[in-house]
Amino acid sequence: MTAGLIGIALVSLGMVLTPGPNMIYLVSRSITQGRRAGLVSLTGVALGFAIYLTATCLGLTAIFAYVPAAYTALKLAGAAYLLWLAWTAVRPGGTSAFETRELPAEPPRRLFAMGLFTCLLNPKIAILYLSLLPQFIDPALGHVLLQSLALGSVQIVIGTVVNGLIAVSAGALAAFLARRPLWLRVQRYFMGTVLAGIAVHLATDRSRALTTA
Repeated sequence: MTAGLIGIALVSLGMVLTPGPNMIYLVSRSITQGRRAGLVSLTGVALGFAIYLTATCLGLTAIFAYVPAAYTALKLAGAAYLLWLAWTAVRPGGTSAFETRELPAEPPRRLFAMGLFTCLLNPKIAILYLSLLPQFIDPALGHVLLQSLALGSVQIVIGTVVNGLIAVSAGALAAFLARRPLWLRVQRYFMGTVLAGIAVHLATDRSRALTTA
């Protein structure tokens, strides 16, 4: 279980630092409307994480109980998605989350709602829970629901904390990185390499898949 927690922590960190709808929205909101607006939006994103986790945990429990072979399919799908994320990070013309867009000012209630729906409509989060979370569950240990909740909680904590830190420092970071484009490329290539390495490991590791046979 410890290895699973470390694994999901690394994947979560890699994904949260890879440009996506949540990151781009939070950074843009913080820069255009201030830190408070970014943090209010982040509460909506965090609730979206929790909704996905709850729904996924209940579904995974049923899948592992009735269709054990589905584990292998989910594992390969998750590895393929990580490879795709790695490619989007390093491909020519790839973007950074700090290449932002202007947004109109909104009241707190709307900020919360927009953060929530940005998360719920984010395909990266959907695939994270549906395809990647199962990679770190060991059916041999039993208690699939509890394992899922523990692993998902690690993702929520990392995603919320990292997004929060970036939101409160978005303006300064964007200005810093705008003057240093090399740093943006280094960040992209580093995270792309990490995600690709994890994807290859997951796709070739048959130790857990065999336990479901």
